[in-house]
Amino acid sequence: MAGGITDTGELYSPYVGLVYMFNLIVGTGALTMPKAFATAGWLVSLILIMFLGFMSYMTTTFVMEAMAAANAQLRWKRMEKHKEDDDEDSSSGVSDSDILLPDGYERSETRPILSVQRRGSPNIFEITERVEMGQMASMFFNKVGVNLFYFCIIVYLYGDLAIYAAAVPVSLMQVTCRVTGNHSCGVGDGMKYNDTDKCWGPIRRIDAYRLYLAAFTLLLGPFTFFNVQKTKYLQIMTSLMRWIAFVVMIILALIHIGKGEGEGHPPLAQLSGIPNLFGVCVYSFMCQHSLPSLITPISKKQHVNKLVLLDYILILGFYSLLSFTAIYCFRNETLMDMYTLNFTNCNITNIAFIRYFLGLFPVFTISTNFPIIAVTLRNNWKTLFHREGGTYPWVVDRIVFPAITLIPPVLVAVCTHDLESLVGITGAYAGNGIQYIIPAFLAYCSRKDTQLIFGSGTVNNHLSPFRHIFWIWFVLLWSLFCFVFVTANIILSETKL
Repeated sequence: MAGGITDTGELYSPYVGLVYMFNLIVGTGALTMPKAFATAGWLVSLILIMFLGFMSYMTTTFVMEAMAAANAQLRWKRMEKHKEDDDEDSSSGVSDSDILLPDGYERSETRPILSVQRRGSPNIFEITERVEMGQMASMFFNKVGVNLFYFCIIVYLYGDLAIYAAAVPVSLMQVTCRVTGNHSCGVGDGMKYNDTDKCWGPIRRIDAYRLYLAAFTLLLGPFTFFNVQKTKYLQIMTSLMRWIAFVVMIILALIHIGKGEGEGHPPLAQLSGIPNLFGVCVYSFMCQHSLPSLITPISKKQHVNKLVLLDYILILGFYSLLSFTAIYCFRNETLMDMYTLNFTNCNITNIAFIRYFLGLFPVFTISTNFPIIAVTLRNNWKTLFHREGGTYPWVVDRIVFPAITLIPPVLVAVCTHDLESLVGITGAYAGNGIQYIIPAFLAYCSRKDTQLIFGSGTVNNHLSPFRHIFWIWFVLLWSLFCFVFVTANIILSETKL
């Protein structure tokens, strides 16, 4: 996530890239979507998720366009450097003023545009080097824009870690607490439990949650102080578990509905649930920050926009299927924040292994992702405060940065385990910036830079289908409207209390 060009890695086919993007987008956010659907009403939810899916696809094409522009600019700078080296070797005489000119706008303004175009290759905009969003921000934004970019990324990652830190203890608490006295079917049976209800003997549910949170922090928190990498086999394992869990939940819900035992009667529309649904949907369509890692290794990118569109259509259908089977299978008031917990009672399935597998599913998958997100956040903090040529003292590097990474999300998880609200707020604010504002400005600034360096006649072969300036303004105005709407709803809700 931090700025810098990294190795592209092993190439794969466009269809493998499509699968990777599907796996990236369909994650933890999908588990909170059924309750958000039930709260907002099925018609409003369907319309909003279709519109937000379209908006996410649009900004995805913006990021890919900026990636191509960044690759072109890097190639142009290398060509400029090679030309300088050739001029020096031939002793043709280079003036001091030319030597002092930096790569960028000043140099492009002193050299005829047509000469740059003639020296450029037809594939100068091909995406072959992985340029992360932090690097693109440094290339296309000014200093204030770069700092705002890292602030937005950091806030989003904090939200991610808070969601993860709460989801695992909640799942463990719900599965292991024996409130009803039924040792295998007590969770998700339609009863509403309070945090003060008993769990084991004198231990309350909230006490059990905090014990699990402490254990989670002690076991996974230390990874924040070291470097970790997600291995290929870990990706395969978590992806396989995710697909098994989602498919099993959909099938069980369909069987329950098919037997005429569905209890759900979702409303058509309920405006009070829209703000939270918006945040959940934005979070559930999030992939823009990882596009460089996904798109760059694709071997053939001629039709990458169409493949991404196909991916979004499939994801939209999958989210709709998961959410609609949920809201018609379960009563609105019994839907859990973490949808997997609705399948841990005997009314849905008598197979104990399936009940415990679904109930503990978030524990396995989220626990593998938490250290990776934490290290990413820690590295972003380092990049934000990094000064050229400077190094951090050992205490700051190994203690301070990991501590400011780990402590805030754990404190948030101590204060609340309302996953729907955590996901909604993270998506509505930080997700709004990453999914809408940053891609729109990347597209605008990269187009401006491309015209300045290569001339207005140069065409980016990865130019977004939404190339008119209207679409950039539309995305920015939509993000502003969403920010104001969600904030006003939170304020009004607080005043009513």
